[in-house]
Amino acid sequence: MDTRARAGLVVVALLIVYVVWGSTYLGIRIVVEEMPPLVGMGTRFVAAGLLLGGLLALRGVDLRVSRAQLAGAAVLGLLLPFLGNGMVAIGEEMGTPSGVAALLVAAVPLFVTVYRIASGDRPRTWSVLGVLLGFGGLAWLVLGGRDQGDVPVAGALIVLMASGFWAFGSWVQPRLTLPENPFVLAVHEMWTGGVLMITVGLVRGEHYAPLEYDGRTWLAWAYLVVIGSTLAFSAYVWVLSNAPIGLVSTYAYVNPVVAVFLGWLILEEAITSAVITGGLVIVASVAIVITVERPRRPADERELDPV
Repeated sequence: MDTRARAGLVVVALLIVYVVWGSTYLGIRIVVEEMPPLVGMGTRFVAAGLLLGGLLALRGVDLRVSRAQLAGAAVLGLLLPFLGNGMVAIGEEMGTPSGVAALLVAAVPLFVTVYRIASGDRPRTWSVLGVLLGFGGLAWLVLGGRDQGDVPVAGALIVLMASGFWAFGSWVQPRLTLPENPFVLAVHEMWTGGVLMITVGLVRGEHYAPLEYDGRTWLAWAYLVVIGSTLAFSAYVWVLSNAPIGLVSTYAYVNPVVAVFLGWLILEEAITSAVITGGLVIVASVAIVITVERPRRPADERELDPV
């Protein structure tokens, strides 16, 4: 493939990651209007895992893993799809706007830096300043607009906890025994996390009635399965191998902008002064941390994975 064609594919892949991952928060918000959050997202990830697994099998990829690798994938399934994505769904069901949820999840690189400090690592001074700036932006986003009624504090805190769990899963990943093929890892991570979500959702009394949901809900659910999980993840893995990590990581501060815009455009979510100010501070802080602390090893690259 010549340089021009490869550059064009990089642009296309980045646009998919920018727009699709930014739109998943909108998709979740629509789904949880009718579907229960954990069972709804659990079925999404089980379906996505089966779909991606089927596509890989058709291409002759061996999906078999060792017990240790399956256990490692299950740990990630717990921390990322379940405690990460599942809690985002719960927070959005509680009324957190999709754009605000995306801004709160954008704090993942900030949490990763905090975990590094707690483990004895010493990030650069600018990284620490970026973290402090970012958490100030998060506080303003949640508390600064309370008089405008745009951000329910309880729901926002749930989403912020999801961001912390997602960051911990990203930070601990290089320390786990995992399948070498990232697509195979994704298959086992998604189906195990999905099964956990469905189980816990049913135990907590979530009522799942597929025949009662309208076409809009199922369309959003299918979008999350096919486009949000399968297509966008494939584009992300490909672009990681064909573009500088500094360029790829820009999605971490483009996704929230896309999410806020789509939430305003489609669901008429308010873009208040707190959302604008807090959002700009968060995006700027994430840009600082990502620029200063770029992953140096392939195993670290998923530190920036989205919901």
